[in-house]
Amino acid sequence: MPAHQVVLPLFDGFQPLDVTGPHEVLRGASTLFAARGEPDRGYDVALVAARPGPVGGDSGLQVVATHGLPETGPIGTLLVPGGSGTRAAATDPEFVGWVRRAAGRAQRVASVCTGAFVLAAAGLLDGRRAATHWRWAGTLAAAHPAVDVRPDSIYERSGRIWTSAGVTAGIDLALALVEADHDAAVAQELAREFVVFLRRPGGQSQFAAPVWTDPAPRPSVRAAQDLVHADPAADLRVPALAAHVGMSERHFGREFTRLVGCPPGDYVEQVRVDTARRLLESEPLLVGVVAARAGFGSAETMRRAFLRRLGVPPDHYRRHFAAPTERS
Repeated sequence: MPAHQVVLPLFDGFQPLDVTGPHEVLRGASTLFAARGEPDRGYDVALVAARPGPVGGDSGLQVVATHGLPETGPIGTLLVPGGSGTRAAATDPEFVGWVRRAAGRAQRVASVCTGAFVLAAAGLLDGRRAATHWRWAGTLAAAHPAVDVRPDSIYERSGRIWTSAGVTAGIDLALALVEADHDAAVAQELAREFVVFLRRPGGQSQFAAPVWTDPAPRPSVRAAQDLVHADPAADLRVPALAAHVGMSERHFGREFTRLVGCPPGDYVEQVRVDTARRLLESEPLLVGVVAARAGFGSAETMRRAFLRRLGVPPDHYRRHFAAPTERS
């Protein structure tokens, strides 16, 4: 039985890590199986493009496509990368048409990062869950309302379609593909070799920059937003905010939600989480002190908010994102 064929199409402006990350994982699996005397369990990864030869990535790195876009023959996995060139690729009828046709003869189809836009343009994500880079999740959802975009997912599997978040998440996706094809032990061995999590804790939110909501057009609601940002540790319950801006609680809650896009309590919690994130990243404070400064009142309340918003507890967030301290 031949090795599982992976077809990875390149286009101008692809993200190199979307290609090299999965490529190295899959080739690593092939090396592992070859050492065990089982070469047929590996992967044959083909880099293809509209024209064979060097293809420029969005960072200037060139990768050589050894073949043109194949029009015949079975495909094990069709894996589409993302990158700054995705906008052009997803609106190129010839490339999108080829992806649609190739998907029809593939056992499964996958994308990394904004490669999901190409799959969506080909109609392959309609009615399915999909992941993409957190920065572009809203754009994908707006452009393709039939797609169930999951902005916090590292990767999603929906039937035979797999999609992942940005850049290094392509490694997570490739490890998941190997685990699905073989077993967790093989994927774990590869993860150790690459010094990565087999299944990283939490979702994309822990890596995303704080997303600030635009100021509300109504001055009274904007004044409430300003108060929240100015002092997250203040009493920011609805009665206090409504009194501060001279509105009834019911009217304030309705207007805030209409103009800001979320209830006041949700807004306050997000600002407090973002405040705590900055403190955990930059200050060697006890978690309880961070919780108090950010307005949570207790470390347990902050922990629940972090799990709800970021998918990881504060101590995990600090270990992974705190600036290194200088040692004497």
